Amino acid sequence: MNKSLKNSLVLLALLSFNLAYCWGTTGHRVIADIAENHLSTKAKRQLKKMIGDQKLAYWANWPDYIKSDTTGVWKPTEQWHYVNVSSQSNLKQFSDTLKVQDGPNIYTQIQTLSNQIKDKKTSPQDREISLRFLIHLMGDAAQPMHVGRLEDLGGNRIKLKFFGENTNLHSLWDTKLVDFQKYSYTEFSRVLDVKSKDEVKLIQMGTLEDWLYDSHKAANNIYANTKAEGSYSYDYNYKFEPLLERQLLYGGLRLAKMLNEIL
Repeated sequence: MNKSLKNSLVLLALLSFNLAYCWGTTGHRVIADIAENHLSTKAKRQLKKMIGDQKLAYWANWPDYIKSDTTGVWKPTEQWHYVNVSSQSNLKQFSDTLKVQDGPNIYTQIQTLSNQIKDKKTSPQDREISLRFLIHLMGDAAQPMHVGRLEDLGGNRIKLKFFGENTNLHSLWDTKLVDFQKYSYTEFSRVLDVKSKDEVKLIQMGTLEDWLYDSHKAANNIYANTKAEGSYSYDYNYKFEPLLERQLLYGGLRLAKMLNEIL
């Protein structure tokens, strides 16, 4: 076994990751691009040491792409991208439920990855791999259906039509709503990004649990306003475009905060 693969396996043994699609390529890149605009000087300097001049958006979808790997090395990462939580009406109930979930999930792994990146004993290669996953999972954390419900697998079992095309609720929020806006990822990030330091600070307030609960509340709203077997088009976009844009913006700013704190 070569050294590179061995290091990757060691990292997996220590961390235990998880993979599922979220936001599609455009959405994840929007979040990464917004985050890059709000990095501290120190974080930028540390990132340059880790990935050179490469943009965060370049790595934003890598944890989804490796699902096509046939070696099985990344198979343990298939549970990292979501957490299934039944509908909760307040933060304490959500937090209590979140903490007793079985196995690795988006909540446990974001914390593990952050610690892995901060640990000076982590090899440069494993640190970079952890960074790739963190960029992606912080994007996943902002996608409401990745903090959805077990019985429908985060909306995957809720079938519906969008502009006459058969799809499901999860896929609608992963890609179809984002793609319907007809922006490139750089155009979308410019449209959504904010300059006010006070607004940025307000959005970045809270902990990972607060942010996941924020997405969970958004998921509850989506469930309440989307009918199984429903047929949607412009009406659905009109109703949910503001929430879609909010989640992308919040995901980017909160990723920036996370990176600023750990780098």
